[in-house]
Amino acid sequence: MRTLAFLLLSTLAWGEPYLTEPAVCPTRPEIAFVSGGDIWMVPAKGGEAHLLVSHPADESRPLYSPDGAQLAFVSTRTGNGDIYVLTLASGALKRLTFDDGMDQLDGWSRDGKWLYFSSGTHDVNRKNDIYRVSAEGGTPLAVSADRFTNEFEAAPSPDGTTIAFAARGISDQQWWRRGYSHLDESEIWLRKEGTPPSYERVVDLHGRNVWPMWAPDGRQIYFMSDRSGQQNIWTTNLGGKPRQVTKFTEGRVLWPSISYDGKSIVFEHDFKIWQLDTKSGEAYKVPITLVGSAAGPGVTHMALNQFTDLRLSPDGKKVAVIAHGHVLPRRPAKAEKPSG
Repeated sequence: MRTLAFLLLSTLAWGEPYLTEPAVCPTRPEIAFVSGGDIWMVPAKGGEAHLLVSHPADESRPLYSPDGAQLAFVSTRTGNGDIYVLTLASGALKRLTFDDGMDQLDGWSRDGKWLYFSSGTHDVNRKNDIYRVSAEGGTPLAVSADRFTNEFEAAPSPDGTTIAFAARGISDQQWWRRGYSHLDESEIWLRKEGTPPSYERVVDLHGRNVWPMWAPDGRQIYFMSDRSGQQNIWTTNLGGKPRQVTKFTEGRVLWPSISYDGKSIVFEHDFKIWQLDTKSGEAYKVPITLVGSAAGPGVTHMALNQFTDLRLSPDGKKVAVIAHGHVLPRRPAKAEKPSG
């Protein structure tokens, strides 16, 4: 299927920049995000964005360390996707994981000593388990590895005693998909340290519930859910009922990340970066201009040899793909009439 698509989509026109996977710096008013497979930085209020990490490979999921001195991210420069840490002051780069499969970066511990990630390399049918690895490097340690159960998107609590994570379903693989099948549904669980550790479900299997985020007091969790029919940011006090925060009636809400002070959550909404004021509940789009990129959707013809998703338009006359961090539309050329 994809080989055939490569032949059909040999040339494409660049569309609008796709801005995604944002994270707020804990010590400076800035946001790191991904566009075009590179990592950019922009002031928290918006403005001109400048390249922070650029490489021919795809870079994703940038997350600042608690002291703001380092940036962890995932890169395909050495394979399917490993975790790297960049020291911002010196530019020193360290590779932390060496798996054959994709490692999905989830978060830093609040003391900055550990990085949590999800990987399906060692479980049945490539279901994810949760690991942590020292920020200095070393052997990753399993945190939660329930066989036959998908566990992903780990979020360590502020006091380090509990891990919130998403479980069940395949939302980790199909984060981009809007749908309401059983396979899309997932729950939010807590894993509390102990001998043995204990588990508690805090958000039930009603819709897709993913990307848990802790409030600074450790008694409240934010997450993304489509339990109301549309994707929105929700919150719950531990032991309470979920409450919807944002009021979107259409579009997607993806890759949310909460600031360390809990005052804001940044996320992707319909290919742009948005910010939520958690106190007022007001969400707004962050105005961003990529410095050095074309101001308008200029046309570039290129040979396409890799893309991550493909969709045919309802009228069957156009195709859209995601490649090089952009959504690329293409209208197939009309077939020539046979001669003779």
